[in-house]
Amino acid sequence: MHIPDAFIPLSQSLIYWVIALIFIGLSLRWARQELTDEKVPLIAVLAAGIFAIQAMNIPIPFGTSGHMVGAALAAIVIGSPFAGIFVLTLVLIVQGVLFADGGLTAMGANIINMGVIGGFVGFYGYNTMMGISRNMYISAFLAGYLSLLVSALLCAVEMAFAGTFPLVPGLVSMGTYHAVIGIIEGGITAIALYMIASARPDIMEHAAGVAA
Repeated sequence: MHIPDAFIPLSQSLIYWVIALIFIGLSLRWARQELTDEKVPLIAVLAAGIFAIQAMNIPIPFGTSGHMVGAALAAIVIGSPFAGIFVLTLVLIVQGVLFADGGLTAMGANIINMGVIGGFVGFYGYNTMMGISRNMYISAFLAGYLSLLVSALLCAVEMAFAGTFPLVPGLVSMGTYHAVIGIIEGGITAIALYMIASARPDIMEHAAGVAA
C-alpha cells in the first residue's frame, strides 16, 4: 500500500502533505496531552511490531503493494485514533527515509491512507462493533479488517485521480488482495488484543468498557 513518488504528481502530493500535516499536528497535540510514561514503552512495542508486519509486501497489478497496516491495533490499544496516526507516522518516516519503502513526496498520502484512515476506521469501527457484539475480539477483528480494506480502496482512488491506474481495475485489484490480507490483519488485531489483555488487563480496561 506504500505509494512511491512517481505514482503521484507533485502537485497532488503537496495537497496530501498539507492534509497529513494537519492530522500529524493533532496527533502530536494528543501525544503531549495523553501520552503518559506508562504508554511510551507500549507505543515503542506497537511501532516495532507494525514495522515488522508491514515488511511482508505483495506486489499488486493495477495497484501498489499489499500488506498489513496495524493502525487499528494501535488506536484500539492506546485508546485514540490519533494514536494510530502517531504510531504509523513514526513507522512510515523510518520506512521511507531509511529503507526507501514508499516515496518521500508521497509520504503524505501514505500517512493519510494508513495512519489517518486506518486509525479512525479502526478505532470507531471497534467502538461501533462493541456496541453491537459486546465482544472485544470480534470487534477487533472486524475493525482491523475494515481499516485495511478502506485504506486500500482509498489508495486505489488516489492512483486513479493521479492517472497512474484506471479506477475500476485499481479498485478491483487493491480491494481483492486486501480483502484477503484483511483476514490476517483482523486476526492479528484480535490475537494481539487478547495477548495484551491477558498479560496486562489494566491496559485494556478502556477497550473492554468502551461500549458500556
